Formats: sequence, C-alpha cells, structure tokens
Amino acid sequence: MNFKDMAVPQSVSAVFSAYASFATTMMLIRSVTNELLPAKLISFLSSIFVYFFGSISSQTKFVIEENSGFAMNEVFQAAEFYLRTKISPSIDTLKVTKTPRQKKVTLSIDKDQEIIDYFENIRLQWRFLCSVDERNGGGGREKRQFELLFPKKFRDRVVDFYLPYVLKRAKEIKEENKVVKIFSQECQYDDDSGGNWGSVNLEHPATFDTLAMDPELKQSIIEDLDRFVRRKDFYKKVGKAWKRGYLLYGPPGTGKSSLIAAMANYLKFDIYDLDLSNMYSNSDLRRVLLATTNRSILVIEDIDCSVEIQNRQSEENFDRSSSKFTLSGMLNFIDGLWSSCGDERIIIFTTNNKHRLDPALLRAGRMDMHINMSYCSREGLKVLVSNYLGGEATKHSTYGEIEELIGEMEVAPAEIAEELMKGEETEAVLGGLLGFLKRKREEQRKEKEEKKEEKGEEEDKIEEEEEGDKIEEEEEATKKIKWELRNRVRRIGYGYRGRGRGRGRGTRRITM
Repeated sequence: MNFKDMAVPQSVSAVFSAYASFATTMMLIRSVTNELLPAKLISFLSSIFVYFFGSISSQTKFVIEENSGFAMNEVFQAAEFYLRTKISPSIDTLKVTKTPRQKKVTLSIDKDQEIIDYFENIRLQWRFLCSVDERNGGGGREKRQFELLFPKKFRDRVVDFYLPYVLKRAKEIKEENKVVKIFSQECQYDDDSGGNWGSVNLEHPATFDTLAMDPELKQSIIEDLDRFVRRKDFYKKVGKAWKRGYLLYGPPGTGKSSLIAAMANYLKFDIYDLDLSNMYSNSDLRRVLLATTNRSILVIEDIDCSVEIQNRQSEENFDRSSSKFTLSGMLNFIDGLWSSCGDERIIIFTTNNKHRLDPALLRAGRMDMHINMSYCSREGLKVLVSNYLGGEATKHSTYGEIEELIGEMEVAPAEIAEELMKGEETEAVLGGLLGFLKRKREEQRKEKEEKKEEKGEEEDKIEEEEEGDKIEEEEEATKKIKWELRNRVRRIGYGYRGRGRGRGRGTRRITM
C-alpha cells in the first residue's frame, strides 16, 4: 500500500492547519513580547494574571516576609542561605557582593528572580520580591520577602517536611562556612541581617592562648563558657532563660575587648555591638534587641559613661507615658520577661569604673560573673613576650629584670604590647621595654610623692582648720563660763542686799 495515495480527511487537515497557524502566532507573540516589552512589565502582567486567576489555579502560594513582628523570620534567613546553593545558569540576573574583608564573592538572586527546586518529586517555585514599605509610618524602608509556589495537594508535605529541610540545610551551610561577624546599628555592609543591624566579618586574631591574663582566671572563664553552652536542658528544667551575663571591669588597656573577641572566636558566636547613645526610648531598645539572633554575644561597652540612664529611684517622679530610655527598660531585657525571647545568648558589659554602676546591674542573674581585668602580671608578661618574640625570649638575661619590675608597678598589657612591636631583635626590644618600665616606675614614684605631698598639705590644712575651730570653741566656752559666773555673782549680791534691808526694818520696828 502506498501511503502517498491515501487521502487525508479534510477535517483532520483543517485541524493540523489551525494548530500550525496558532503555534506560529503564539511563537511570534512571544518573540515580539520578549523583544519589545521590558522584563519588569512582563513580570507585572504575570503577577496580575496570577492575582485574578489564582482562585481557579491548583497552586498554593506561601509568602515568607523578612520580619515576623519585632523579630527576624528564621524561615526567610534560611531561604537566603539555602537558595544560594540552588542558583542555576538559567537565572538571568544575580546580585554579586563582596566586602573588603570577605575572601570570596557572594552570589544571590536579585529581586523578581525565580528559582525552581525539587523535593520528593514536588516542583517548588521560589521568587524574591522587594518593595518600599510606606505603611504605618514605615519611612520608606525596603520590604523583602520570598514567595513559594507549589501544587495545593502537597501543602502538608511542604509544611511538615520541606520547610524543616530548608531550615536544617541552611543551618548546616552556615556551620560549614561559619564566619564570626560583628554587627553594628545602621551599618549596612551586607545583606545577611535585617532590621537596623549591618555586619562585617570579625577577623580579630585574639584567642585564649594569646590573652595576657592570669592562667587560673582564664581557665575558669573557659570552663564557665563550656558549661553554659551544654546546659540547654538544664536551663529549661529550672525555668531560666538560656543566657549568661559577664561584667568586665578594669583600667583602660587591660584587654577587655580582646577577651570579648577571644570568647566569640572560641564559641563561634556573632557579636552585636550595641551603642546605647542611639537609644532614645525603651521601645527602641526592644526593637533593636529582638532583631539579634541566637548564639550571639551582646556587648555594651563603657556602660558607666555611654549614656545617661534614668535610674529606678527617679522613675517614681517620671511620666510613664513618655518615651525615655530607662534603667528598668534595660533590666527587663537582661532578666525580665523579654529576656526569654532568644536562646544561647551572652550579654557582656564593660566599664573602667565598677563603683559607678547602679547596684541593680551587678546582682546575680544579670551579671553572673564579674571579671577583673587588672594590670599586667608576671604570667601575662610571659604570654606577651612569647607571642611577640617567641618562647626563647623568656630565657634572656634582661627578661628577669623586666619580670621583677612588673611585680612592683602598674602597667597595662596594651602598653607592653606596644613596646614589643617596636623592633624584631629580641635583645633590642627587651632592652627598650626595660627602659620604658624604668621610666614609668620613676613617673609613678613621682606621682605618688606628689599625691602624698598634696595629701600632707591637705591634712595640714585640715589640722590648722581643726585647731582654729578648737580655739574658737574654747574661746566661746570661756566667754560662756565668764558670763555665767558674772550672772551668778550678781544674783548672790542682790540676795545679800535684800536680807540686809529686811533685818534693818525689823530691828527698827522692835526698837520703837
């Protein structure tokens, strides 16, 4: 049979002809649309189509916003990390970022871009959207969100299995590429955090091995940190928020900031540097602190002089409806009801003058461990010299003399470190350090003598004033005694005169 001789029905031929014409027309329309219409307009028209015909669609859409009330949305953060691993060559536009301290560039999807993901044969369509929030006094802030589109029949599987999987994978990715960051307010260096926090990588080299401090104190801090991070169930059992407070106090240059960096590097916790001078009300503080993440260290440096805090004694005469930043507001976040809004958090206060702090800040439960960062000791000197010049430098003949001077004077570790950086040859550097310590000891001796002289002059002045007051008191007492004696003599004199006049009159009467 010859197929060429077979007749094709006209109806079938008409169908094929119509389909070919329709397909050609649609291809032409698609080509013209892609060529002439901007991508944003196409996206806008698509969103309108989805909006009007979504009700008859078999798809479900999840909206994942950046913030959940006051706090960060963990699902949004997890999606950011997870989707970076799902970027395919078909994506047209990518955002490329690199801060000065980042070793590699970071690729992430730009707004209005889509990523297709598959989970257990479910097709999931992610889309990243950005807009300007003008609602409720938003002040024109950027509002970021993800849209997740998938078949309706898989809704339970997406909620129960897929989203937990995204959270788990994001955590694994973060741990694999964990870089300790330091966050600051209104410092938008990258897009890894929301709210008013921006961050840079913390590349501070401080570790507990390099800290110039007493070995026993250092070991007690390490043990306290280890005990804290492994006791999640214990804190839950006793009904306490999983947090720990440390107060670092001591003179400037004694290593308070280095200790904070060493703690962050040891635990792999991010640091949030809170500047209280930017806080104008308790609500500001609440909003900022709720934007911090778990496994982090909140640092408030120089708390005794960073801001004027309304203390609780004066709050009785303070209008509660006003928006002042008060001590009670901060204490409520340290150990009040708001302190439970987060897990595995460390709070650190630093101060040069512990005695200037309100006692309410220092009690147990707020600042659990008080760490005295004192002047350099002999153990601290050994660590510093070994770090800068090597362990052999501690056996140098000059080192023994330096060690003796350290025990007789007050010098900050930062001052010694500065001297150790002035050269590379051990003998020259140690000689320079010895000369510096001798000069400083002489200066401290003169200062003590001057203070002693000033104190002596003040004491002499006080003694003179006291002697003068004593003389004045004695003179006043003498005057008072003389006045009393004079009055007594006068009273006695008047008494004798009265009796004499009485007897004279009686005698005269008898004589008559």
